[in-house]
Amino acid sequence: MATTDIDAAGSVTKSNARRNSGTLWRRTGIPAIGALLAILLVAGFFGFAEEIASATPPSDPRADAIVVLTGGSARIDGALRLLDEGRAQRLLISGVNPSVTSADLANLVDGALRDELACCVDLGRQAIDTVGNAAETRDWAAAHGFKSLIVVTSDYHMPRSMTELAAAMPTVALVPFPVSNPDLHLADWWHDRATFTLLLREYGKYLVAKARRLLPGEATEGAAG
Repeated sequence: MATTDIDAAGSVTKSNARRNSGTLWRRTGIPAIGALLAILLVAGFFGFAEEIASATPPSDPRADAIVVLTGGSARIDGALRLLDEGRAQRLLISGVNPSVTSADLANLVDGALRDELACCVDLGRQAIDTVGNAAETRDWAAAHGFKSLIVVTSDYHMPRSMTELAAAMPTVALVPFPVSNPDLHLADWWHDRATFTLLLREYGKYLVAKARRLLPGEATEGAAG
């Protein structure tokens, strides 16, 4: 009988210990992990913002072709200038609105670059977001047999663009060519609310793009295309 009492008391003690351990974990362990994740996210954002603020185009970019992701005339001007300098054979403007014509684009770009539009430029009209840009570019590059691309887009958009393009075309060499937006104050982004908000939003989208690459089947789907 005494042995039974001891066993019962031991079981109660073990049960209380497990309960106390679980309570301690909820009180200290979970908040500690949450705080660590928050620190990592904040540190990651500062690194992301500083990387964008210090980004500069390569001095002598060369590739088979160029892709520019629509979003501003400065991007298209920059891509056409690279084409005009003979740094690639052909240019894709990805994500062009179906209602926009070549003549409309000609009115947006520098007059000295308009001849390039008629010569060596293709307009991609299927993409409506960065994921679509990557798929559209992949198909275009495959159709022409291009093995390397200069990627032209805004500096703040470049990390996410490179993530999506690299996932869609793992065997194609990508050369980033960031274009600066004069309306953004990247040099002191932490002082300008509009720039800070834009970078924070873009950081969130970038993390989503990175996380999606970890999903089962996502990488193989992009490679197979």
